[in-house]
Amino acid sequence: MKQIYIILTTLLLLPMTMKATEGWPQNYNGVMLQAFYWDSFDDTKWTNLTSQAAELGQYFDLVWLPQSGNCGGTSMGYDDLYWFTDYNSSFGNKEELLSLIRTFKAHGIGTIADIVINHRRNVSNWVDFPAETYNGVTYQLKSTDIVHNDDNGKTLNWANSNGYSLSNYDDTGEGWDGMRDLDHKSANVQASVKAYLKMLLNDFGYAGFRYDMVKGYSPEYTAMYNDYAQPQFSVGECWDGTNTIRRWIDGTKLNGTPTSAAFDFQFRYTVRNAANTGNWLRLGQQNDGNWPLIAYNYEQGKYRQWAVTFVENHDTERRHNAAQDPLTKDTLAANAYLLAMPGTPCVFLTHWQDCKQDIKAMIDVRKAAGIHNQSIYSNLHNNAYNYANRVNGTKGNLIVVVGSNPDGYIPDEGYQLALSGYHFRYYLSNNLNTAWIDLASGNYEGVQTATLTAISEQPNAQLVYTTDGTTPTSSSKRVASGTKIEIPAGTTTLQVGLLIGSTVSGIVSRTYTIEEKLPFNPYEITVYVNTDQVKWNGVNFWTWGGDGTHSPANSNWPGDKVSSTITVEGKEWYAKPYTIHSEKDCVNFVFSTSNGSPQTIDINDVREDRYFEISTTKQDGKNTVNDLTKLISDIHEVEAEDLERNGKEQDSRIYDLKGRVVSHPVAPGIYIRGNKKYVVK
Repeated sequence: MKQIYIILTTLLLLPMTMKATEGWPQNYNGVMLQAFYWDSFDDTKWTNLTSQAAELGQYFDLVWLPQSGNCGGTSMGYDDLYWFTDYNSSFGNKEELLSLIRTFKAHGIGTIADIVINHRRNVSNWVDFPAETYNGVTYQLKSTDIVHNDDNGKTLNWANSNGYSLSNYDDTGEGWDGMRDLDHKSANVQASVKAYLKMLLNDFGYAGFRYDMVKGYSPEYTAMYNDYAQPQFSVGECWDGTNTIRRWIDGTKLNGTPTSAAFDFQFRYTVRNAANTGNWLRLGQQNDGNWPLIAYNYEQGKYRQWAVTFVENHDTERRHNAAQDPLTKDTLAANAYLLAMPGTPCVFLTHWQDCKQDIKAMIDVRKAAGIHNQSIYSNLHNNAYNYANRVNGTKGNLIVVVGSNPDGYIPDEGYQLALSGYHFRYYLSNNLNTAWIDLASGNYEGVQTATLTAISEQPNAQLVYTTDGTTPTSSSKRVASGTKIEIPAGTTTLQVGLLIGSTVSGIVSRTYTIEEKLPFNPYEITVYVNTDQVKWNGVNFWTWGGDGTHSPANSNWPGDKVSSTITVEGKEWYAKPYTIHSEKDCVNFVFSTSNGSPQTIDINDVREDRYFEISTTKQDGKNTVNDLTKLISDIHEVEAEDLERNGKEQDSRIYDLKGRVVSHPVAPGIYIRGNKKYVVK
């Protein structure tokens, strides 16, 4: 009987081993969106993302969501508490999440789950975890599922003092003292994780996983879990140098094949270094001795299939604390480089929001050329001002040029300019033999201009087009390559074809919804600066940019000095107003103290009220700046008498920040009425 049991068990296990996941598909041409940033609770609501599915599905093949279980309070998901039973998260409830995943799938989008299994939050003390029943089985991690050396021995000391035991095994990776590190050698942990991952794929409909903090446990466990769950996609956050990332990918191998991709952190750093310094030659250089995983001169690109590239994420973006190392300028050029190169590019949500139409057009070009994660590329030109690579696609070649002077490099014959923007150019090879439209589909305000281009090996090829959604023929309106046409208000479907002789081919289509542009009403903004960290006495505002009217009254450096402050949210702020005169108007800043030293880095493109905190962190010898606007954006400035008058309305009592009802007179400060915050000057 025992022999029969062993044979049956072996047969049951064989299919899992035989069909081990490849981690990431070969020659994959998809593009991924990271659909959250830190504290993106509104933008990343499941219902909000669901409403965007049709648009996202035209450009993104994968969308990465934050960890979606209940974490016991407002959370981005990295202090995970419930795995099976409670999906009332900071982004919505379970029904809304399931609807989102179904809707994404209907629009061709695979949803990637954020998997946090290195550590887990406890219910009430250091070692207790929730008991959750799923499919008739109760899963509960025990104190013995916590690594023996958790929190550098602090957990063990607590456990010994309170009658608990931990695992006999130390952590198989790097420790982290934020929560309890799980022992992945434990059969109970393994069973719980496997069931959890299977549930996310089978019950929720996720397509794959993004594993958080994979350096916290041995990569063999990622291989084990992927072999069991069989996700279509798997990518690990191995935040380190290239050799460590490579070893981690290799560590996930089964039968000689990696079961997971990894984020190409060194790609991100080379792009950040080039953009932030304005020295684009750095794209072809190592970052602290590290080549990107996709680099043509790094092991012949053997890891490209398993490289997920990016230029910004929720951990690197500029946030209200100073620990990040953000991309500070040239967002367009950075994304242009990202979306032209091999690997699977992952676009950051705020970049998508800020540069949506440009990123759409970049993805259009990428997919037209057939660029995929294993595409071969070579460098054509490099200096500090323009850097050019040729990337080979399945349909044609794409040349990307980035830098402060992208027109400083023009490809040889055989290429046509397909797309251009601030500090970048895209050229497509003529052997694509297709018509091209540089304006991406989408919603716009005001009349737009689209450039029609013949990407053709035929000299002087003509184009034919229609604007009523019908397929262009040889009798449709003819124009020369390079013709610009206006897209009027309303909905227009523009179709353009390449005309050679009497044959129309290479037809491309775009749909535009254009709203009439309303007259612009100038408005006033106020820029607030807090210097608590650096202890500056007064702030100089050096300003420029926009329509040219924002130069400081004191035209000599360091500009206009502001000495008086206003109290907002318990902090003292140096404040100065500016007027925005048009849609394209903006103000750029450098803040300084004394006679101009020390000073901050540049702050660009300010168009609304902003709250900046000067940080002690330095970048190239200059203080960085934390943007606290999101934390204070619900504050409204009023005069005391207005607040008092409105406060006399029924159920509109005025409270101070300590929750006390305030009576006349209202002194300067911050008050709350009707769930809104008000600043009384």
